[in-house]
Amino acid sequence: MAESDLLQDYPVRTEISVAWGEMDALQHVNNAVYFRYFETARIDYCQAIHLMETLASMNVGPVVSETQCRYKMPVTFPDTLTVGSKVIEMRDDRFTMEYAIFSAKHQAITTVGRATIVMFDFKSGQKAAIPKVVREYITKVEARDPL
Repeated sequence: MAESDLLQDYPVRTEISVAWGEMDALQHVNNAVYFRYFETARIDYCQAIHLMETLASMNVGPVVSETQCRYKMPVTFPDTLTVGSKVIEMRDDRFTMEYAIFSAKHQAITTVGRATIVMFDFKSGQKAAIPKVVREYITKVEARDPL
């Protein structure tokens, strides 16, 4: 199946080239590297929803509280990956993202993952509500509406 078909439900997509140095002694991408791939995709998603600009003046920001990964098949150098990201749940103070990694070499989804992102007030040291404008941006991105 084509990338566009397999990642059609993911509104934000990030292209990543596999680096030789990301492989381990078993000659595939090391398991910890996938969390960096997810981080890169998460930052792209945050840029798409203008999260950092919106929250900078409020002294509030996103903190990863939980993350997980499921490896479906090994990835090796050389390869180009596309990481799809989307928000699958929003609560008062957090949202959950889901990721899928598509391999150009294998023409398949090789890895899936999730992360829970909590809004945190750095001044008070407490969780904070997701601002209304951020909720609106997420809703627009997920609906593929231009911001």
